[in-house]
Amino acid sequence: MTRLSWLPEADGASAWQDAHVVVAGVGVSGFAAANGLLQFGATVTVLDERDDATNADKGTLLEVLGGTVRLGAGVADVLPPDADLVITTGWHPDHSLLAAAVQRGVPIWSEVELAWRLSRPHKVVPWLGITGTNGKTTTTQMLDSILAAAGLRSAAVGNIGRPIMEVVLDPEPYDVLAVELSSHQLHWSNSLALHSAAVLNLQPDHLEWHGSFEAYREAKAKIYAGVQASCVYNVAEPATERLVEEAEVVEGARAIGFTLGIPDLSMLGVVDDLLVDRAFVAQRRDSALELAKITDVSPPAPHNVANALAAAALARSFGVPATAVRDGLRTMRVGAHKIETIADHEGVRWIDDSKATNPHAADAALQAFDTQIVWLAGGQAKGTSFDELIKTHGSKLRGAVLLGIDREIVAQALTRHAPDVPVIRIESTDTRAMAQAVQAAASLVHAGDVVLLAPGCASKDMYRDYAARGEAFTAAVRDLIYRSGAGGRTDEAKE
Repeated sequence: MTRLSWLPEADGASAWQDAHVVVAGVGVSGFAAANGLLQFGATVTVLDERDDATNADKGTLLEVLGGTVRLGAGVADVLPPDADLVITTGWHPDHSLLAAAVQRGVPIWSEVELAWRLSRPHKVVPWLGITGTNGKTTTTQMLDSILAAAGLRSAAVGNIGRPIMEVVLDPEPYDVLAVELSSHQLHWSNSLALHSAAVLNLQPDHLEWHGSFEAYREAKAKIYAGVQASCVYNVAEPATERLVEEAEVVEGARAIGFTLGIPDLSMLGVVDDLLVDRAFVAQRRDSALELAKITDVSPPAPHNVANALAAAALARSFGVPATAVRDGLRTMRVGAHKIETIADHEGVRWIDDSKATNPHAADAALQAFDTQIVWLAGGQAKGTSFDELIKTHGSKLRGAVLLGIDREIVAQALTRHAPDVPVIRIESTDTRAMAQAVQAAASLVHAGDVVLLAPGCASKDMYRDYAARGEAFTAAVRDLIYRSGAGGRTDEAKE
């Protein structure tokens, strides 16, 4: 158990020079956490089982700053006996280091929790938080763009790539932060009290990490705890509204829905081709305020319009004017590997949605097209099911090409619910696999079809991350077109 009586209520003014903090991992967020703790005077030990050049360079820098860094197999098996606190960066809860901390009563925080605490009392900045099974990164980017269009000094941080600790340490003053929060981060966060928060959707994912859907749900629910202004939920998914109903929030905080239909009172929604606000206007009982046109959202696929409405709801809860919603959406473009058209050749569109790392994300990608689809899928299924996905979209599948460690899980769902869909399995698990998958897709596709990489699975059975998988797909498609001799048109623009 920790020796420090002040630790349960710790903030940036606490006596960190008396604390020994163990940081699990020296990746992006682990490095930021360790660096921040050192600047606050703590004794810091960083443990990481991966001993490569990148980690060694980070470790050397942290040691120059006064930390202790241990890399290599087995270094994280034992928790130092005098550890007061453990900061985890997404490690599985059953990891021996975290299990030892739980057994000894040593607190475990996420880097997000650490950043929240260290920002108080001297650098308090409102957080607008976003979580959900899918759409988090896009919605966070939209929100940041809207906030910037309103003239606010904002930053997109958290699970989106830039650790929040960097903002805490940054001398730049911020007006507000757009914070993407994963279920892993929320699991180890217990004192967050955001200005406003949104749960975009709630579908099974990361079940191998959380152990059950209920545990995953409980982690997501934490984003609403202590919310001060607005809890934003998805009208199309009643499970998100139930999270709001169950949350302990500041008195006066409002429940704000977003819908692709005509909005009721205290909702944002769509009327004709307009995104409208019926929540943050004085005359909301009998009128709605135009925020933007559907064509201001790129791409204007239904799931992306929903993302835009959620971002707008959070921005409006912070007092952002309607014109900034419009301007922010117009200037924002979805990042790579998200329904990205990479080639249009001989009447066939090749689409990279490698970021679809679960069935719910694959569902959104498949919904975006009204033509026949050759579907590339498979990878790490993370304990999820593909039955509902195939029931919904089996009729539009020209064929399926399956690769990765859990390809049979997808294949079995296709056998059960779409037995007439041709299936090609790629047995290779090395760098040749994607080229083989693209060649197989080309053998199935007809002019006017779409070839869609929307794996519905995580990528780390074969690739560094989803981006590397998308890049392999892009390279294989362009090589196929080049070898066809016709050249075609490759398109860098995102759909």
